[in-house]
Amino acid sequence: MMASAPTAMKGVILCADDFAVNQSVSKGIAKLASSGRVSATSAMVLSPRWPQDVALLHDLRGQIDVGLHLDWTSEFAAASGHGLSLPAAMLKATLGGFGSDAAAAVTRGVIERQLDAFEAHWKAPPDYVDGHQHVQQFAGIRNALVQLLVSRYGAGNGPGASRIQPPYLRISRPPSGAVDLKSRVITAMGAAALEKLATEAGLRVTTSLLGVYDFAADGPRYARLMDGWLNTAPSGCIIMCHPAQAAERGDAIGVARAQEFAYLDSATFPAALAKAQVRLMRGILS
Repeated sequence: MMASAPTAMKGVILCADDFAVNQSVSKGIAKLASSGRVSATSAMVLSPRWPQDVALLHDLRGQIDVGLHLDWTSEFAAASGHGLSLPAAMLKATLGGFGSDAAAAVTRGVIERQLDAFEAHWKAPPDYVDGHQHVQQFAGIRNALVQLLVSRYGAGNGPGASRIQPPYLRISRPPSGAVDLKSRVITAMGAAALEKLATEAGLRVTTSLLGVYDFAADGPRYARLMDGWLNTAPSGCIIMCHPAQAAERGDAIGVARAQEFAYLDSATFPAALAKAQVRLMRGILS
């Protein structure tokens, strides 16, 4: 009897969001990245910790993707003068407030300053751009973001393509069959529109996202959730996570962050990857 062919491993990006939001997050992400437990991280460059915490990533250059976590809704965005609560940002996007004639230049300036802050300390463009609370998809923001990435880095294909590979964009939309209410809301805020704008402009996109949950999981529940995401994820999917070495005071999801870190740093996680036939990869062309 002939032996069956081995099942091909599917590549998945495991992205740790919120780098630099606090010390425990930055240290936890750097530790996981150095041991191959995550393959990307998104930086909150408006945080006062970004200029110092970026040093934790220097030895990981070329091993993981490092991206910009575009921010309109954190305390750092508020301190920078453009911050809004998430409900206020969603309402403004729905009413066209980010892309109106009066606001378009301001929106573009906010994005440009965050790209400048990223490059000033990473000394290279971001590998990708996503958004804190998925603001990269919001109407007005998405238009300005795509236009700015093309003008700043060039399109990724075509006769006049830049030699610099422009950042890819996260499309925050679950794969078919993995839709919950929270994911529906995130998707409805502009996933399809951002994908259309980006692909028409020659920018690369990731087309599916998992890792959305209520941050109310204990260790065993998070392990079950991750098992489900790994099994559901199509090749090239992003699974986002939010790990930290410890829960810091004032962090609304600090307990969940510590539980995520404990799981990802344990022997259980590599076993789950192997069982699901998943390899962690960088980018969408890895």
